[in-house]
Amino acid sequence: MNSKKLYVVIVAFFMLHQVQAQASFKPGLRGGFSFSTISEMHADYKTDFYVGGFGEINITKRYALQPEITYTRQGSNNVARNYFDDIAGIEKVEHRDLQIDYLSLALINKFTFGPGIQIQFGPALDVLLHDNLIKRKQCNDLAFVTGIAYKVSPNLTIEGRLKKGFLDVLDSGYYHNDRNDDYLFGDYNTNVNFQLGLSYSFGEKK
Repeated sequence: MNSKKLYVVIVAFFMLHQVQAQASFKPGLRGGFSFSTISEMHADYKTDFYVGGFGEINITKRYALQPEITYTRQGSNNVARNYFDDIAGIEKVEHRDLQIDYLSLALINKFTFGPGIQIQFGPALDVLLHDNLIKRKQCNDLAFVTGIAYKVSPNLTIEGRLKKGFLDVLDSGYYHNDRNDDYLFGDYNTNVNFQLGLSYSFGEKK
């Protein structure tokens, strides 16, 4: 091994040792209110809840990686369905409240600035548990989570997040209205979910 390779190995060893010395693990719980809708449906937001657990892996003083598992109730209220009534011979409109329950698996990056202010973001996989949709396009969903948080104490944090789905979850051939099918994205109906709540981490384990 030449001197350059030896130098690289030594530097890498000390960097790894430094990270291990600073890293810590803290499990915790999170929960709060969920405000969701389905895009391009011109429907009302559905208010519900989310609850779950996480493991905060503090890599440095300013950065942590946080795997999460969350039960979240999403959907959209007052979704219009235009259809032709064969018996009456006329067009009719009915409105339904749609519910989609997911088990969300997320990997969140957390950066801390100043006195406890955090920027959070990362990917999520939403696994379908239950829904009342008559027609759907996708069971599961892929999403991106972003948000801001404030650490009230070393253990308690207030969080506000946006989770935006990427997959088309709704069959617009069944759920539709006269305003959502006259533009490019009228048939692209994705989950939009806002979360406002608290997270609490337990005693630190090194």
